[in-house]
Amino acid sequence: MLIDFVTLFPDMVLPALEHSITKRAALAGLVEFRATNPRDFATDKHRSVDDEPYGGGPGMVMMAPLVLAALEKIGAQPGHCAPNSRTRVVLTDPAGRLFTQNDAQEFSRLDRIVFVCGHYEGLDERVRTCLCTDALSVGDFVLTGGELPALCMTDAIVRLLPGAIGDPASHEDDSHSDGLLGHPLFTRPLEFMGESVPDVLLSGNHREIARWRRRKSLERTRQSRPDLFAGAKLTPQDVDLLG
Repeated sequence: MLIDFVTLFPDMVLPALEHSITKRAALAGLVEFRATNPRDFATDKHRSVDDEPYGGGPGMVMMAPLVLAALEKIGAQPGHCAPNSRTRVVLTDPAGRLFTQNDAQEFSRLDRIVFVCGHYEGLDERVRTCLCTDALSVGDFVLTGGELPALCMTDAIVRLLPGAIGDPASHEDDSHSDGLLGHPLFTRPLEFMGESVPDVLLSGNHREIARWRRRKSLERTRQSRPDLFAGAKLTPQDVDLLG
């Protein structure tokens, strides 16, 4: 997989990927990371990448032609990245659709992803409508730029690549892997600050352990994310677990 970042701050993105699973995946040849700076395509003496918004208002807006020039340079211009192709161009945008674990799984099967990272007040709307296949957000909040959301999505995607994590089964218990939050996890010591590991986890009864974990996952989701719980597909066994 090739993951590109179109960003004004390449040094904010690439060094962050030189750690943990993303680094191991790159060293193993599972993924390659590259970054392209739209400022490199500016033609005025100040190397401007933004301008005042039409209609007035605060802040500055990044210009679409420089983003297009960066995409053309890396061969990801419109026409090469239809929504049904093996390449997606993703605008990181707080006004975009919320990125989910299902998206991470879908994107992990692609050949190439290009993240377009906005900055300043935002990007010209035509970047979204003319240059990108997707506009995605990581939450209902606003950050200074799109680099951190792009890194979050990259991490979520890369860890799902075959071979990125030693034990593929470790994905199965991830939060959101089945639409629910993950169950509680425990390791040594047996007691910490007066709280002990639940007896069921020490019992060796794998059927009861599975039932306990499922119940805790259901309870945690119902309490912490009622929005997810409302859309969860519960089995009759789940209903019995919840009492």
